[in-house]
Amino acid sequence: MLGIYGGTFDPVHFGHLRPVLDVQQALKLEQVRFVPVGQPAHRQAPGANSQHRIKMLQLATETEDRFVVDDREITRHGDSYMVDTLLSFKQDFKQRSLCLIIGYDAFLGLTEWHQWERLITLANLVVTYRPGWNWKQHEDNVELNKLVLQHQCTLEQFKASSQGNLMFVPVTGLSISSTQIRQLIQRDESVSYLLPERVANYMQQHQLYR
Repeated sequence: MLGIYGGTFDPVHFGHLRPVLDVQQALKLEQVRFVPVGQPAHRQAPGANSQHRIKMLQLATETEDRFVVDDREITRHGDSYMVDTLLSFKQDFKQRSLCLIIGYDAFLGLTEWHQWERLITLANLVVTYRPGWNWKQHEDNVELNKLVLQHQCTLEQFKASSQGNLMFVPVTGLSISSTQIRQLIQRDESVSYLLPERVANYMQQHQLYR
């Protein structure tokens, strides 16, 4: 099964990397493709350009063989929509099952995504959560609750299907954000232990976010 993890990665940090590793190990994923967004449809443009964000991702993942940086959203023209990205993956990896990995914050806003109902028809869905979070706290979200009731499954069922299943997977609780890192840099404060050192060195070398 192929994992897909999208984001702006502006910059990438341990709050991205460790949860994805947790998922890869829990589900025994063959590979996880990190997909940096090209042109966000519903948010401000990233602070670093696409070339810098790709390079930082490559530096952050170069020691993990199962992590691959995938630039298809950046090389595709127009707004970046995950439904288009999944269709592209299904075309390129016809014999592989797909697993879309998203954090619980993103999951709670899933109904605002372009053609969000189609995502579960194109891939399995993994929602990561940190200690203390419980889906039952959000069962009043009618559309998402319906999605959970219809598609939540066991690990065995998840692995047996190429799409249509949903799982909640607990991950390491790292409260780190790209916004926090950018703000620290703007205040000329240290970002040590928040992201890989090689990424921090790259940002310093290119004076990113200053």
